[in-house]
Amino acid sequence: MRALLSQRLLWEWRDMIITQQKPFSEIQDLLHEKRKVFLIGCSLCATTCQSGGEDQVLEMRERLISEGKEVLGYAILEAVCNVLNSKKELRQKKNELAETEAILVMACGAGVQTISELQKLPVVAALDSLFLGNVKRFGQFEERCSLCGECILNKTGGICPVTTCSKGLMNGPCGGMSNGKCEVDPDKDCAWVKIYERLKELGKIEAIEEIFAPRDYSKDAKPQGLILKK
Repeated sequence: MRALLSQRLLWEWRDMIITQQKPFSEIQDLLHEKRKVFLIGCSLCATTCQSGGEDQVLEMRERLISEGKEVLGYAILEAVCNVLNSKKELRQKKNELAETEAILVMACGAGVQTISELQKLPVVAALDSLFLGNVKRFGQFEERCSLCGECILNKTGGICPVTTCSKGLMNGPCGGMSNGKCEVDPDKDCAWVKIYERLKELGKIEAIEEIFAPRDYSKDAKPQGLILKK
């Protein structure tokens, strides 16, 4: 069942928060004063990244037990970042949580903050959130979007220079580009060369001449919020 779920996630959740586990020694340090621990994993992004799915949660449970911790239970929430859903699912674990001294959350930063909002217990993040990424194939991810709040993809052939360019340049390649490769990473194609080639394919090469104004960073001010109109 879990394998089928992971396969569904791979193909249905193409964009996700990419995470990786913190070193176990760091997790030990964060829990060094806590003996009774409850674990939370995520069935969406962290499962696909193999950083906080059921297999990883069970592995973490065994490692903590071997280090003398008492793991009172665990829950694999369908979407830890969904506040209402997580609140509902955690009600079923209220007895274990009542005895818990700390909650170890194996989900992205948004998920950790959800649990912190819902529980008055110490919440420990077991993962590092890396980026919003695309799933290229199982176990291989690539950053495509910086969530900058000012999307220019319609003018750049669907390729984002803010994210794809190592320097985030908005108007053409830097002077260090050589033979179509990036100055920062010679193994990486220059983002603006890719944009040029894509616009040429689309018959819109004239768009490369448009000069973009400097980014409006006020559109990327934190924290963001959105209420959908009914």
